[in-house]
Amino acid sequence: MKKAALIIFQKNEELGKVKTRLAVTVGEEKALEIYRILISYTYQVIQDLPLTTYIFFSNFIPNSVPNIPSNFVLRLQEGENLGERMSNAFQLLFKSGYQRILILGTDCAQLESRHIKDAIQKLDEKDVVIGPAEDGGYYLLGMNKSTTSLFEEIEWSTSQVFSQTIEKLTRAELSYDTIETLSDVDVEEDWEKVKMKFN
Repeated sequence: MKKAALIIFQKNEELGKVKTRLAVTVGEEKALEIYRILISYTYQVIQDLPLTTYIFFSNFIPNSVPNIPSNFVLRLQEGENLGERMSNAFQLLFKSGYQRILILGTDCAQLESRHIKDAIQKLDEKDVVIGPAEDGGYYLLGMNKSTTSLFEEIEWSTSQVFSQTIEKLTRAELSYDTIETLSDVDVEEDWEKVKMKFN
């Protein structure tokens, strides 16, 4: 079986620096509370999957990480922008011998373990797999070989991310598939749709 790894890109839990669009209407403290809920939920979804999981923190590796499973590996993101950081994380794990790698954020309250299992399976037949987000981005990206071009000249945090990524895949003649489209929690309206799940 091909070695598989899961990368989680996680912002450090700092007041005023997470879920900033959400914080505009609910306040910074509530936004941080919601972010912590989403992180815990993400950990629950992935903890029993047969993948080696790496948490890549945005600014520093904390001394203690509540709720984190003991078998998760902690790393630090490196790069000037989101694209560089993701590309560097993928390259690091490909060089470590992994053959199928997925990356996720910690913002998707609709995520279930079946989505990740589906994505991993698709990498047996396709070069790339994408989990599209309703806002035009993506919540999941998977590759079975290093493809740095997917992270270059992308307008990150816009509604163009998914379409620009597909354009790059087509140009590079890479095969790809998608999994179910889900919604991230970015603004208060997104949270209102899913908050009952956590009550």
